[in-house]
Amino acid sequence: MKNLRITVNGVAYDVQVEELGESVAPAAPAAPAKAAAPAAKPAAAAAGEPVKSPMPGTILNVPVKVGQSVKAGDVLVVLEAMKMENEIKAGRDAVIASVAVSKGESVDTGAVLVTLN
Repeated sequence: MKNLRITVNGVAYDVQVEELGESVAPAAPAAPAKAAAPAAKPAAAAAGEPVKSPMPGTILNVPVKVGQSVKAGDVLVVLEAMKMENEIKAGRDAVIASVAVSKGESVDTGAVLVTLN
C-alpha cells in the first residue's frame, strides 16, 4: 500500500493505494447471479398506479382532485423546472386515487405526484 495525498479543487485528500504488479493473479470470473424473486408491491402501490415527477421542480398547479375521472392526456400536475412549465399528463383513463402534492411544493425526481386507479 502507498499513502498518497491528492488535491482536488483545492481540497487535499489522504488516500491509500494498492500497487498491483504482474505477479498478482487476475480475479476469477464471478459466478452469474441468480435471478431474484420479484419484490412484493407495497400496499400503497397495490391500491393504484403512482404518477411520479420526471424531474425536480416546483408544483405550480394541481387541477385534479381525489375521486375525479380523467382521460388519457388530461393534465394532472403543472411542474416548473428550469424556468419551464411542464404538464404532467395522465397516460390512461383513470380515477384519481390520491393527490400527494400541493401548489408551491418542491419535489425531487421520482416523487409521487398523484396515484391513479
